[in-house]
Amino acid sequence: MPTNAEKAAELLRLHTDPELLTVVNVWDVITATVVADLPGTKALATASHSIAASYGYADGENIPVDTMIEAVGRIAAAVSVPVSADLEVGYGDAGETTRKAIGVGIVGANLEDQMKPLEEAVAAVRAVVAAGEAEGVPFVLNARTDAFVKAGDRAKADVVADAIERGKAFLEAGASCVFVPGLLDEPTVVQLVEGIGERRVSVINVPGSLPQARLAELGVARVSFGPWTQRLALTAFADFATDAIAGGNLPDGVRPLN
Repeated sequence: MPTNAEKAAELLRLHTDPELLTVVNVWDVITATVVADLPGTKALATASHSIAASYGYADGENIPVDTMIEAVGRIAAAVSVPVSADLEVGYGDAGETTRKAIGVGIVGANLEDQMKPLEEAVAAVRAVVAAGEAEGVPFVLNARTDAFVKAGDRAKADVVADAIERGKAFLEAGASCVFVPGLLDEPTVVQLVEGIGERRVSVINVPGSLPQARLAELGVARVSFGPWTQRLALTAFADFATDAIAGGNLPDGVRPLN
């Protein structure tokens, strides 16, 4: 089994490799092992929204930090590929939360800025990077800016400018990549890659997103799916349950993956 430092180095390599890194978001051990066993899986990412939901909490750091750390640690311990955790805003102490995450085998993370004052957001990035250095792990921080998530009715040009300014500041503070969630069209992705850097921008795939092949051509580093993987699974479950309650049977092709 590779060490944490070796997993972190591999995760960083995957972000800078010319090939687009696709990480499927998981929320427990069984989803992690199913995805990790699939051909082509190189790394995993957890989804804080999905983990919180599975414990009965609303998203937004309502789940106790130690419960979240235990959950991501169980995932990391169950697979051999690098695991990046969604650490939301850092649960009150981004550095200490990162230290705890590294302690359970996590080698990378998302960290939201929530559009807090830039100086405060950069300080959180520095704290995460410092925690990795103190633990001897080249921690792969996918620093998230919520410029588009919290855009409201602001002019798009201003939102793009904010995302680029914040992304560049996060990279200067030691982040490995910049996560810009939102439903982004091609001109916007082009602007972000040109402003932040090729192979330095991470995006989310949501209904209506650009195809992965096109994202790769545009120089995007990473694509993930956030809570949508759990929503997909729950949609299939709800559709089956509806049919079953009405008298239906299990469909053909169900595999015993657990």
